[in-house]
Amino acid sequence: MSDNCLFCKIAAGDIPAKIVFEDDRAIAFEDISPQAPLHVLVVPRKHIATLNDLQPEDTELAGHLVQVAAKIAADRGHDNSGYRTVFNCNADGGQTVFHIHLHLLAGRSLTWPPG
Repeated sequence: MSDNCLFCKIAAGDIPAKIVFEDDRAIAFEDISPQAPLHVLVVPRKHIATLNDLQPEDTELAGHLVQVAAKIAADRGHDNSGYRTVFNCNADGGQTVFHIHLHLLAGRSLTWPPG
């Protein structure tokens, strides 16, 4: 855990969030500025600043985040209609909180390119 990380504080329960999933490796909560009817952030409890900081021992954790997103999408009824998952990396990639997190978006048609 990083003492000054917003997502670490949410994962620790120090900052409230609308939690939709949690286990010992990850937590998922609603985005405070949703870009789709369903916009959830899936966050590892382990602090990893960017995708560039992933280590070989984090491979299973990264896969777990994707599986959690798929489960939430299915639980919310979006598995057949479709959904998008996105990791942003660094400022030009759109990352604003430097703790890796997977965006899960669904509930509307998502165009490409995203912008």
